[in-house]
Order: sequence, then C-alpha cells, then structure tokens
Amino acid sequence: MKILCGYNVNIDSVCSISGDDISDLLSSQDMGEITAKIEIPPNAVNSVSDFVAGLVLCMQSGIGAEWLIHEKSVFDFLKNRFFDISIIRMGGNAGIMANVMSEMGADLVVPNVVMPSGTQVALFSKKSVMLPQSNELVSKCLDELVHFVFDFKKGETFLLNNNAVTVPRENRFIATYDSANIELAVSPDFENYALEHIKEMDGVLLSGFHMLMDVYPDGSTYVEKLNRTVEQVVTWRRSNSSLRMHAEFGHFLNSDIAYSVFSKLAKHVDSIGMNEDELAMLSGTHGVPAQCILQMDACSIIDATIRCASEFGVKRMIIHTREFVLSVCAADIADPSLELEAMGFGVKCAATFAATGKLEGREFVEAEASALDESIFGKAQVQEVLEYIRGKQYGSGVASKYKGHMVCVLPTILCDNPIATVGLGDTFSSATFLRELELHKMHV
Repeated sequence: MKILCGYNVNIDSVCSISGDDISDLLSSQDMGEITAKIEIPPNAVNSVSDFVAGLVLCMQSGIGAEWLIHEKSVFDFLKNRFFDISIIRMGGNAGIMANVMSEMGADLVVPNVVMPSGTQVALFSKKSVMLPQSNELVSKCLDELVHFVFDFKKGETFLLNNNAVTVPRENRFIATYDSANIELAVSPDFENYALEHIKEMDGVLLSGFHMLMDVYPDGSTYVEKLNRTVEQVVTWRRSNSSLRMHAEFGHFLNSDIAYSVFSKLAKHVDSIGMNEDELAMLSGTHGVPAQCILQMDACSIIDATIRCASEFGVKRMIIHTREFVLSVCAADIADPSLELEAMGFGVKCAATFAATGKLEGREFVEAEASALDESIFGKAQVQEVLEYIRGKQYGSGVASKYKGHMVCVLPTILCDNPIATVGLGDTFSSATFLRELELHKMHV
C-alpha cells in the first residue's frame, strides 16, 4: 500500500518534573507575578514566568493543559534547560501514524514534514517512510517544531508562597512551539510529490485539524486554512477517484471549529475517526447527552455516531475508546467481517504498543497481543450492543444493520502496566486504515 500522510509532524520532548524541579524553577521567579498568573492564567507562553505559572497551575490542580509558545526566547530557554534530559520521540498525529503504517508493512508512506531538521528526520521509521525533501534542505533546516511535554506524578510536593502543595493526580503540561502545524502548513515538496504521484497512491490519512485557531496574528482565521486543505483534497480526488481517504478528528479549541471541520471533511473523505471526548464535542449535532458518551455507554455512542453520519452524509465513522471500538458505515459499503478484521488488527497494534512501547512487524504484534486480555468493560458493552441492535456475533465482535447503517463493535485489548499511553488512538486508527486498504484491494 502507498499512502500520503498529512499534516501535523513535530518533535515531542518529554520530561518528568518533580517537586524539587518546580521548586528550583520558582526560586528564579518573581512570586507576585507567578501568583497573579496562576489566578488569571494567560493560557499562552510569552515569557518564562508564563511557562512556570502554567506548570504550577497544572501541578497544583492535577489538570492537563497545552499552551502555545509565542516567543522564541522562551523556546530557547526550554530547549537549553530540558531538551538534553528529555525523552525525544516522534510527535504529531501524522508523524506517529506514518511510523505505525511503515512498521506494519505499508509499501510506501509519504508524510508532510514542514521542518525537516536532523532530529525530526531521525525519528521516522526506516522501513518505508520516504521524505520528498532533499538532503540539502534537511541539513539547512535549523528550526524545529517542539512540543515540550512535562509529566508530573501524584504525590509530588513543593512550596508555593510558603504553603505546601501536593500534586493530587498525575497529568502533564505541554508548552508547544509550533507556528506551522497550527496553520496546517504544507511542505512544497510534499505538495509537489503528491500532485506528481497521486495516481499511484492507495490512500491518504489526514490529521492535525484540531490545532487550528480562531484567529492568527496576521488577522486570518481557521476558515482560510481549512478551505486551502479541502481544495488540496478535492484536487487529489479528482486525479484519482479510487483513492481512499481517512481523516482523524482530534480535540478542538472550541465547538465552532470542530463543527466546521467535521462538516467540510464529511463531504470529501471516506471515513472520519475520533474518540469519545471528540464525539461528545459534537453534541450540538447529534443531541445525545455528553455525559452518556463520556461514560462510554456504547449504545449511546452508536446513536450519536449514526446521527452525525446521517446529518452530514459521512460514509464511515470510527469511534475508538479505551474499552471498545466501533464503526458506523453506510449499509451498502460495509462487509461486517472485513470491517471487524480491520478494526481487530488496529486493536492488536494499539495493545502491543501499549504493552511494549514498540511495533516490530505483524508476527510480533500477534504474539504480544495474544498474551493480553480483552477489556472486561468492553466485552460487557459489546453484549449490550448485541441485544440493542439485534446483532450477530463475529468472534469477539458484534455487527448488524441498524437504522440504515452497518454497526460493528469490538472490545479492546488492555495491559495492566502500559509502557506507552500516548499515541494509542493514532496507532489504532492508522493500523486499521492500512488493513482496511489491504482488504479492500483483495476484495475488489
């Protein structure tokens, strides 16, 4: 399979922050300034004190947040202080998904890499990822898109204005230096390669839309960025009518952007994937209470998904949760056994990556996944769906026509002590997409 993969690729710099670390950072700051910024968060990083305040706020409350870095001086401070002691890994949905498909047997994966620094390029799989950029361009690229991920653990303690603070739960604060992906920027080399080779491609996997912003410094809005991307997708489809396209949704800044992206992509892609949080954000469209969805009630999720698909004419929607995965397809395009096989492959890949932190081919995935157990909660939900849609059992899964759609649901596979927790949704979605392309080609 030959696959284009856009749009967001970056570097993740992951660092664990202790109570002693935050105390050290606080010792160099004006505490009055920090206190004021904790009380009224800037929600962006324009200074080192903004960064420290954001980190303290998250650790104090046990919440997670992501703030954009707008000043190069702050990026330089963070890189000089933390980069060399961090775990450096592939970041961005498109980058993660490109690596998964390469490791899982795709013939060619071509990602969009706007800043192809040496560090960024080295993070790609060596099996079948191909970057259309020249070596000369890579050697000259000094800018890097880095998302600084600061993990903290429950129970860490530090002093804030002479008061002891104990972190109530584990979470993370992310300080993101990324002017390109927030605009869905496209590398000219990627764009030119896609235009020249689109007829050879089997699939396109798109992501990164959740990084769009309401308004940009130049006065433009997300609408212009989104329209430009949609035009590119339309051009590809016009050149290759057999191309299969999947868009991965993401957690958006606000519901207005989410609705706009969903409605526009629905007209042009073959499938859209998301998790339960992202589906809940579309409650204004489907009308199912967000609480039912967030509690991972599979029957409520099915109803919400069918309403979204019907409203916007989406051919196929895939919802991936920790406990189960399900798809809702136009009834005339879905073979339930093939649909469940593709999702089952995605489930195994995600479970293997969670348990081992790596993917080393299909035999490795089969062996590792077979030693793990299916989600107990997920299996119970599948049985409820079986009754709800009057479905048919397909191994661990269930499928049936329901309200004019084909519904397929499958429990996930879990491990007790996961090594990796980030990128599991991307792993599932990209592995499922790759297998779906293979099965489609086999049965055409």
